[in-house]
Amino acid sequence: MPAPRLLRFLPLLLALGLLLGLAPARASASAADAVAGLREIVTRQKALLAEAKKKDDLNELEDLRPRLQRVVDDYERLLTKHPGFAAGWAAYGLFLCEPLVEDHKTALPLLLRANNLDGEIPVVKNQIGVIMAEQGRVIDAFNYFLAAADLAPTEPLYHFQIGLLLAEGRDDFLKSKAWTRAALDKSMLEAFARAVVLSPDRTDYAYRAAEAYYDLAEPRWGEAYRVWTALEERLTGRLETQTVRLHRARVLWKHGLAGDARELLATVTAPELAAQKARLAAEFDAEDEAEKRAASVSFPPATPATAAPTAPAAPAEKN
Repeated sequence: MPAPRLLRFLPLLLALGLLLGLAPARASASAADAVAGLREIVTRQKALLAEAKKKDDLNELEDLRPRLQRVVDDYERLLTKHPGFAAGWAAYGLFLCEPLVEDHKTALPLLLRANNLDGEIPVVKNQIGVIMAEQGRVIDAFNYFLAAADLAPTEPLYHFQIGLLLAEGRDDFLKSKAWTRAALDKSMLEAFARAVVLSPDRTDYAYRAAEAYYDLAEPRWGEAYRVWTALEERLTGRLETQTVRLHRARVLWKHGLAGDARELLATVTAPELAAQKARLAAEFDAEDEAEKRAASVSFPPATPATAAPTAPAAPAEKN
């Protein structure tokens, strides 16, 4: 199951000193050399990736390939010299997960080695989970995402990953027999809600958290409507606001408030949303028509009971 590319490299860079457990000034000569070498590689790597983002032409991107290979070679040299340097293995594996490089098959064993050397690097556990999710190993991925969230409970990304995995890998979790549908739905909503609370500026997190109500086994349309309404109140852009309004209209319809749903749908006027609006209106019309057909089905009238035979008239009396 593909997972979103939400990984950020920054958390690892900020945590270099903590990964070693020593401030550079007090570190051994070998550890200090490893940190210095990694920082040098990362500095060039960041500059190279920033340059790549400015390239629009495929030929220009191909011209960067030799320099990307030199970064790979630098990591190989660093880790040959310092094979026990967890942060180095982590940084190397994460580099191979960058979209410009994207060699997840090679990255996974590097990240697993980093995790074995130091099991308290949440960004590593997260990326291992991403790769395993892509491979369809959703239960293994869940355990890594959960471990990342336990290590860094205030990082919204890890909670979002948990919610996303539970939503999209639902069938695999249920097949494992370790989950009930009710427990899965509850955990999914809680994970998304936690990500939203921890990152209130991430409207993409809030949007997916609201969509999660469509994934529930037992719809909670009233609650879904409140979540979509709260999101719309946070938005300022016309297009974003009206996109959410489409969802609000759909939820009202599902909640049995057809008139309110149609009134709200009529307020969506953005040309960019005309096709989506038309599809939703067609969905309303189709459901309306289906209900009318169901209500108009006429059953054949009951066969009237056979009337009792009339007794023959008595013969007229002869005078």
